[in-house]
Amino acid sequence: MTELHGLRGLFRGWLLWLALGCCLPALAQRLPQPSPRHAADVAAPTEIATTAWSREQLEAWWAALRRQAVSADERLDLPPDLLPPDLPTAWQPLTMPDARSRPGATLVSDARGYEMRWYRVRVPAGVDEAQALYLPRLVTLSAAVLARTDGGWRLLLDNQYAEREQWVQPIWLPLPGSGAQGLELVVALPVPADSYHAVARIWVGPRDVLEKRWLWRVRMQTGLPQAVSLTLAVLGLFALTLWLRRPDEAIYALFALACAAWVVRNLHYYVSLPVSTVGQDWFWWATHASMAWAMATALLFALRFATRRSRRLEQALVAAVVIVSVVSMPLWLRQLDMVVLQYAVTAGVASVGTAWLCWLAWRERHAELRLMALALVIGVLIGGHDLAVLAGWAWPEHFFWMPFATLAVMLSFLHAVQRRYVGTVEQVQAENSQLQEDLDEQVTVLQAQNAQLREVERQQALLLERQRIMADMHDGLGSSLLSALVAMEQGSMSHEQCVEVLRECVDDLRLVIDSLEPIGHDLVSLLATMRYRLGKRLQIGGLKLEWDVQDLPMLTWLEPPDALHVLRLMQEALNNVLKHAGASRVRMVTRHHGSYVEIRVEDDGAGFDLQNIQHGRGLKSQIKRAQRLGGKLRVDSTPGGGTRLSLRLPVERKASP
Repeated sequence: MTELHGLRGLFRGWLLWLALGCCLPALAQRLPQPSPRHAADVAAPTEIATTAWSREQLEAWWAALRRQAVSADERLDLPPDLLPPDLPTAWQPLTMPDARSRPGATLVSDARGYEMRWYRVRVPAGVDEAQALYLPRLVTLSAAVLARTDGGWRLLLDNQYAEREQWVQPIWLPLPGSGAQGLELVVALPVPADSYHAVARIWVGPRDVLEKRWLWRVRMQTGLPQAVSLTLAVLGLFALTLWLRRPDEAIYALFALACAAWVVRNLHYYVSLPVSTVGQDWFWWATHASMAWAMATALLFALRFATRRSRRLEQALVAAVVIVSVVSMPLWLRQLDMVVLQYAVTAGVASVGTAWLCWLAWRERHAELRLMALALVIGVLIGGHDLAVLAGWAWPEHFFWMPFATLAVMLSFLHAVQRRYVGTVEQVQAENSQLQEDLDEQVTVLQAQNAQLREVERQQALLLERQRIMADMHDGLGSSLLSALVAMEQGSMSHEQCVEVLRECVDDLRLVIDSLEPIGHDLVSLLATMRYRLGKRLQIGGLKLEWDVQDLPMLTWLEPPDALHVLRLMQEALNNVLKHAGASRVRMVTRHHGSYVEIRVEDDGAGFDLQNIQHGRGLKSQIKRAQRLGGKLRVDSTPGGGTRLSLRLPVERKASP
């Protein structure tokens, strides 16, 4: 649990640093506004004059400006119809800003011609402080700034090189000294006739003051979207890798798609526009359509966190986005300005989806869902603001605020993903804890059952061992004692014979006891015990025992029942030497032959002919015992040459089926 809290704190800290990193470009770079004592706090009084131009005149104007930029002549050499009007009646006072709204889907054609809009401002005489011109927002064709001198009009700024980015790049122009007569400036802005345009207030004032405003505007209008887009690109790649690892988690794929769509939306901040008209049409279509796709994927992402889902609504949202994207393609209706219509449909779809999400969040009382719904509501409101700015319906001097909304939405999404991740970890930990408790309980039960089973096995082993011992004593010792008892009762056994039988019974009892001793699977120790038990008897019988025993490997299969078989085999062999061989010497030999070991009992007695002798009950019993041990018994003997009994036992015995 401590690790979980640490992970949760790390995740929240990461989110905080991410938010701070995204906001720093705007917060740290925002420079203070000028104090009220500066004259730049009031926009310069502006006058306007308009001139109707054809496409040819506009091209001639641009060509003349380009020539002027490379020539050494400061005077702008143009015919009067391409210069600001000289008649005082042509100029009218104008309250800035100056904007004309977009009517929606409208025809775009050169047939209506163009309109050159001249905006005149003045720099008062006797100003010693360096002056500058600042124009916050401008949505027209390429701007130019002219200054009237004694020799004519002088070109101060030709913005053709930055026309493609002019709508997001405020203009800041250092001005020459005003001199004793002041300085007359004209901002020349061509626009298509009766078309949309937006011109913010023109500021003329101290250079250092206006430069701060210009820098703040550039960083808020361009720097912040770039920072947000790059951040989302990194997060999108991270989400994509998560989705590739876990394809069943669709939220990661949706998050990656939303980030990719937003990056495409802001491509104009990173790449230059295509040169060809067709390329520009497709470029702007991609940046405009991607806004709808970013909105759709964001809604689908948020709806994934709701318990109740409406697949029909989700399909309708996607269908609406597909339709507006296809209709706005530059393959048809090329002469229509579809931008306002496209964004209006996108705003409508976003409003419907966000309203449904808000209703789900209110009904389900889900904290993460409520936070995402709030962020999307903010996004819809800001989207309405940006649509009004884009269409020219209101706030013509504002820049687009959607990067702030995107930042809020993505942070709410990251919070939701973090909460789901932490919730999943907590659930897994709870399940693991429950499984561990169940496992411990089962282990306890199994241990108790194993203890009972071991006790049952022990009791069964003891019972089997008792039965084996009883059977051995009944068949061996019991049978011998019973036979001796009957013989004594009938008077057919002498005292010496009775003593011999009792001695054999004692030896047999000792063998049974010795087989129960723990010898650790050591055959040599077992034989040594037998030598100790039978040595005195062999000595009384006149036999000299030669002990030629070498070390043997441990026989892992040698258990008490097997040990008893080995002892009985050796006892039987030694008894035969005592009773029948007439030998004076007996030799016990052990050898290791790789896969088997050998025990030999050799005597120097009379021997016998193996071809003529009948296998008695004793020899058959010995052969059966050897087979039970998994070994082989071999007897070699010649008349007058003694007898050799060989028992071969395997080192590794196969388990009996």
